[in-house]
Amino acid sequence: MNLVQFLGALELGLIYGLVAIGVYLTFRVIDFPDLTVDGTFPMGAAIASAMIVGGINPYLATLIAFFGGAAAGCMTAYLHVRWKILGLLAGILTMTGLYSINLRIMGRPNIPLLSDDTIFTPFNSEFWVLGGVTLLVVFAIVYFLNSEVGLGVRATGVNPQVARAQGVRVRWMIVLTLALSNGIVAVAGALFAQAQGFADVSLGVGTIIIGLASVIVGEAIFRTRVIGWLIFGCVAGSIIYRVAIALALNVGGFGLKASDLKLITALLIALTMIIPKIKKRSLRTRKGEVVK
Repeated sequence: MNLVQFLGALELGLIYGLVAIGVYLTFRVIDFPDLTVDGTFPMGAAIASAMIVGGINPYLATLIAFFGGAAAGCMTAYLHVRWKILGLLAGILTMTGLYSINLRIMGRPNIPLLSDDTIFTPFNSEFWVLGGVTLLVVFAIVYFLNSEVGLGVRATGVNPQVARAQGVRVRWMIVLTLALSNGIVAVAGALFAQAQGFADVSLGVGTIIIGLASVIVGEAIFRTRVIGWLIFGCVAGSIIYRVAIALALNVGGFGLKASDLKLITALLIALTMIIPKIKKRSLRTRKGEVVK
């Protein structure tokens, strides 16, 4: 793997690090299996690309992408908290509907951005811009989760009944978290489209898997309960995941192709989840030997 491929993997790792943060907020903080991200990632790309091609400032287009993703997250939350639809199904319904909405937004299956100005145009390197945006989001989310409202969100995920008894508006916490999560994922989609030079309606396929893989890898590395390190771990896990994928596809002798990406992803996630269990089992065995 050469330097260009390595930097490309780092840039993708930073972009999908935002996806990992969004996934962490739903899956880990409030224990909500949200599949909406498979629709909001391409939605962010669609909104930003359509607006940039239409002559809108790319910074404004990226901001509007956030609100578009947040609106989609609110729809999933509405289906769940108002009509008691299972969270997993509510996310699938919203994700399915977003496919058609994204096509409407773009007016065609894909939009090229190669000749248009993006937020990266004034800068010499996309890496530093993506790094700055990612760090900003990390600090903002850590601050939010340590605020009074954020503590209410975390309490909702730990025990909604107790949180409700303490005066926490559990339903609104779910709506807020889903909106924030999908808004961040939509921004990731907008950045991806501008960095890669195109938006496509099928960009969201497998987004939730990538996000979960990044979260799992990050948790395997940062074994802590400190929320700041956990959020940072999402980004670190995403970068490690993308670099590992790039290495697997570029190291000679294995015969791997780009079409093997899904298989590599599945194996990486499986290994990340199996290894800690093996360590625990080994530790228990040693303790048992000591007791004997």
